[in-house]
Amino acid sequence: MAPKRNAYSLFAAVSFVLLACGRAAAGEGVDPNASFHPTPAPPPAATAPQAETQRRPPPALKQTPRAQTVRQPAAPVSRALPPSPGETRFRPNEVVVEFSGRAPAAAVDALRRRHRLDEIAASRILLLGEDVRVWRAADGRSAAAILRELSGEPLIAAAQPNYTYALQQASDAARPAVAGQYALGKLRVDAARSLASGDKVLVAMVDTAVDETHPDLKDAIAAKTDTIGGALWSLDHGTAIAGAIAARGAIEGAAPKARLLVARAFEASPSGPQGTTMSIAKGVDWAVGEGAKIVNMSFAGPPDPELRRVAAAAAAKGVVLIAAAGNAGPKSPPLYPAADAGVLAVTATDADDKLFENANRGKYIALSAPGVDVLLPAPNGGYDLESGTSVAAALVSGVAALVLERNPGLSAEALKKTLVSTARPLAGAGHEAEFGAGLVDAMQALGADKPAAKTQ
Repeated sequence: MAPKRNAYSLFAAVSFVLLACGRAAAGEGVDPNASFHPTPAPPPAATAPQAETQRRPPPALKQTPRAQTVRQPAAPVSRALPPSPGETRFRPNEVVVEFSGRAPAAAVDALRRRHRLDEIAASRILLLGEDVRVWRAADGRSAAAILRELSGEPLIAAAQPNYTYALQQASDAARPAVAGQYALGKLRVDAARSLASGDKVLVAMVDTAVDETHPDLKDAIAAKTDTIGGALWSLDHGTAIAGAIAARGAIEGAAPKARLLVARAFEASPSGPQGTTMSIAKGVDWAVGEGAKIVNMSFAGPPDPELRRVAAAAAAKGVVLIAAAGNAGPKSPPLYPAADAGVLAVTATDADDKLFENANRGKYIALSAPGVDVLLPAPNGGYDLESGTSVAAALVSGVAALVLERNPGLSAEALKKTLVSTARPLAGAGHEAEFGAGLVDAMQALGADKPAAKTQ
């Protein structure tokens, strides 16, 4: 038996050597400690990484299909913004819908018809570079219901209620005992008259129409537009605001040589003159296009995403926006557009520098100006005593025009800083929520224009 084992061992050794030589010829290493088994050799080592690469694709390849799925209709939903709970200051069955300028008109119209809506207004808002439309449901659907239906439409850039705004002024027929204007003296405009009068400065007002025949407003209006159409049923508020800014007769405004751009954006309603998101957006857009440096907004209402974007776009073009803080009283939440970032909110004070009793309060208040029993022009050649933050805002717009006349190159931010930093504090520290920085001072603002210009 021993000779057989030796023969077998010799055969195995020879076979092992031959196999090793074959592997060496193929470029493989040989483990001298390895045992020999008469089984097929495993696949070449290079094969394993190739198979592993096929089974485990790079992470980017795995995520690509999921990213494409996420992009589909989720984004448009967040752009249809319903009114806040409890908010009622909007047209109940209307929505403002914004489309990219690239949206095909036929596709937009098909979308409107599919949702059974009537188009009542349409305009290209150049400040936004978008087409804006107002759609109405004739079948009684609410604005919130319409917005829910439109929320999944990818063609829509933004959608919201057509919010409404009220003018911030109360009129009282002028009493014969009223002999003059305390307002200009309080603002020290009278003392500054030899320095500036607003000459050639374009001040826009988004308001009602104005009685252009009033003798105190002769040649005051440089241009006008009508964003709503229809009969000119009310001129009262617009005439008073125009007078506060630029009257030049028996009554003088803060800037009697300023030139007015009048955008009619308020129409009749059961509760009084009413403007909307659409009419106001069109008015501001037109005013900026006409070259306005200052836009007066003597109205107030709810927070409005569309108007916030319009105001921001106007500010980005170097326009100063001045707004009435509101007449809703001390317990009212902030009113807009005054409470929007970048807008100067103005409250009203009386002849004794006391706060107007109906004025809003809040951290958004920037400045104070007279706004109680201020004598201003009225339609048909008359005069009325006017009260409200509307009047105060208009007077500040006039003072801003004085500063711009003195320094036409002043940036919008520098102009706002000048008005705020030179205001006279009222009631001491801790009352900023009532008076803001204080009472506007035309003389100080005119003396501070050069230092403020360095902040451009």
